[in-house]
Amino acid sequence: MSEQDSIETTRLGRVAALAGTGVRVGVNYLKHYGQRAVGGAPDAEALQDKNALAVYETFSRLKGGPLKLAQMLSIDQALLPPAYATQFAKAQYSAPPLSYPLVVRTFRREFGREPLEIFEGFSKAAAHGASIGQVHRASRDGREFAVKVQYPGVADSLRTDLRVLKPIALTVLGLRERDVADYLKEIETRLLEETDYSLELTRSIELSKKSAHIPNVRFPVYHPEWSTARILTMDWVDGLSLDRFADGPADQAERDRIGQALWDFYAHQVHGLRVFHADPHPGNFLVREGELWVLDFGCTKSLEESFYRKQFRFLEPGLTLDRARFEAALEAVQVLLPEDGAAKRERLIGLCEQSIRLLAAPFQSGSFDFGAPGFLQAIYALGETGTRQTREFGGRRGLSDSVYVHRAFFGLYSLLSRLRARVSVTLPEWLRSAC
Repeated sequence: MSEQDSIETTRLGRVAALAGTGVRVGVNYLKHYGQRAVGGAPDAEALQDKNALAVYETFSRLKGGPLKLAQMLSIDQALLPPAYATQFAKAQYSAPPLSYPLVVRTFRREFGREPLEIFEGFSKAAAHGASIGQVHRASRDGREFAVKVQYPGVADSLRTDLRVLKPIALTVLGLRERDVADYLKEIETRLLEETDYSLELTRSIELSKKSAHIPNVRFPVYHPEWSTARILTMDWVDGLSLDRFADGPADQAERDRIGQALWDFYAHQVHGLRVFHADPHPGNFLVREGELWVLDFGCTKSLEESFYRKQFRFLEPGLTLDRARFEAALEAVQVLLPEDGAAKRERLIGLCEQSIRLLAAPFQSGSFDFGAPGFLQAIYALGETGTRQTREFGGRRGLSDSVYVHRAFFGLYSLLSRLRARVSVTLPEWLRSAC
């Protein structure tokens, strides 16, 4: 994999790069349809491959916001065209790395020393590259470390990236900016937090300590003495990324053990701590000797108690059967709005009933087989229906705090389905007592 010697950080340069990619994609389409016009046999699959490669090459070169978008979209592989799913999956842990001189420059700025003045050994080539930073393997005093080094200029360019990508996203979804301003602000806040490695260090230590009791879940040791706002050091952990484990030869018992660990980890953080790991892509988890290792707490989300109660009230068995209480619950999370007419209200309620029955299914029986045929496909189909309905209904639906809750559980369900895991599931205590 070739290295980059620089990252474009100016607003004009980043806008031009994204616009240039649009031109490349457009030229590919013109060639495709031109070939059809003269009686040729254009290859639609090849066209998708070219366009997906063009988009990913630009995103990976710019890093930051565009590459983070690719990483987020890669969770939803069934919703992306195959060519884009293949390319965007690289954003999880194999983005093109920066050259070593840029890493040295970051160390000098943060510590006043070069890597080999701190560590006895330090790999010049990155072991992993992702959207915000890249990881190098280091050694000292007989121990191995993973040192995450943030890409230069990522924090400063992130707002520019989001401004450029925002109108594209709004056009695709058919929404007005004023209707989704709260959601966009929530996403911007979380992404900017990811660029603060000091904050990530604090959260990593706290959440690891509070989750250390969960069976078969492990966390690396973090090292504040070799960490700053742009560099984060932890113990090195060998293992298989969760997707490679899931696609490998593991037997059902192994899949169930890792799936249960993943489920218990999220259940404890969401329902116990009210703070959770909000970036559930497979590159953030490793499997080693029957244990799940959790990496990278850069993206976390805290839940205010009032929001938490409103959001997870929908897990209550029988709620959809009590029309008055169900409507009140939908109004509390602003899915039903005061200005909705009777017809729109009925259609929204019907869509929500279908959605909740499907998404709450794992909580209703005490155990759930995420490998059951059709479960994840039904969620994808529901998402497509919801997107069409969003365009039709218009306006803002739901609280902005729900963005990362939905993302976390969609990612969790996707990973468990890929594992084909069977897990034991219980309702939160406050809901069990309400039944």
